[in-house]
Amino acid sequence: MSDVRDPSPYDALLLLSFGGPEGPDDVVPFLENVTRGRGIPKERLKEVGQHYFLFGGVSPINDQNRALLDALRKDFAEHGLDLPVYWGNRNWAPYLTDTLREMATAGHRRVLVLATSAYASYSGCRQYRENLAEALAALEAEGLEPPKVDKLRHYFNHPGFVRPMIDGVLKSLAELPEEVRDGAHLAFTTHSIPNAAADTSGPVEAHGDGGAYVAQHLDVARLIAAAVREETGAPHPWQLVYQSRSGAPHIPWLEPDICDHLEERHAAGAPAVVMVPIGFVSDHMEVLYDLDTEAKAKAAELGLPVRRSATVGADPRFAAAIRELVLERAARESGAAVTPCALGALGASHDVCPVGCCPARAPKPAAAGADSPCA
Repeated sequence: MSDVRDPSPYDALLLLSFGGPEGPDDVVPFLENVTRGRGIPKERLKEVGQHYFLFGGVSPINDQNRALLDALRKDFAEHGLDLPVYWGNRNWAPYLTDTLREMATAGHRRVLVLATSAYASYSGCRQYRENLAEALAALEAEGLEPPKVDKLRHYFNHPGFVRPMIDGVLKSLAELPEEVRDGAHLAFTTHSIPNAAADTSGPVEAHGDGGAYVAQHLDVARLIAAAVREETGAPHPWQLVYQSRSGAPHIPWLEPDICDHLEERHAAGAPAVVMVPIGFVSDHMEVLYDLDTEAKAKAAELGLPVRRSATVGADPRFAAAIRELVLERAARESGAAVTPCALGALGASHDVCPVGCCPARAPKPAAAGADSPCA
């Protein structure tokens, strides 16, 4: 793909993210956006917002996205890819509908979407597609011609996503005291979701215990652990664990929680743990609080040495991976035969989400899928 620079039929790329508050006055309105329709009282949202208030009411996610935008534009320009890059959020400014309106007014007709979630799940894929469908319908209601949107495939196993995480683990291991380094355990962390949502994640044929969500994370964890073992010569034990659970306590969610895992590893005699947030593209609030604050406090209480490795963020290799994914999808849309780039046992993910993929509790229209109104 490195010799191909033509992104047609696409004429723009949209970075689609979650959004986050950028000051104390933003926190409750932001949480009202996130929880819209659930009837959660404002006083309860103020309690939930304490994580944000600890950091001045500012989530790092928007600055992370600005850095990724800069990295993408720099990479595209350096490699002769003439494709404008826009940014829209689900829950905070710049809002998705406003960005799509700007794109439609500028005359963009075919748009590729990069979501800041690498894995299959309702909240990490279909919900973004539902937001796209809602925003496109809003533009149509305004009398604008909405662009046709396609979503880039899941990139969890692309080398440009995996290799920066391998390097992050190696750096974190090197920062541990020498006497505990070789015996350190690796705790691969991702967002916990309800078991039912995990079991129905991904294409229907992938459904089962944990669905595609768990399978994809396990594949990435194996890739990183194997590379670290090869480069350090030490067989670091590892496990996939979860963080950031929310919701009713009677509903089963994926376990074990990272703090419970640290207690268990300490009791079993692990000399140290490196926490590896493979489920997150950048260091947003759930990484900053749940790992850097809460989990590190638990480790200090236990007297367990821990380090937290870096997320991919705006790493130039990740920006290059997105360029490759854009050109791969463009070539395929133009009828060219393309060999997709993917590591691990699962291979490249689908380009178009199939019918029944990551279903919602209440069916809603979703763009960029085989079951989409304009598919």
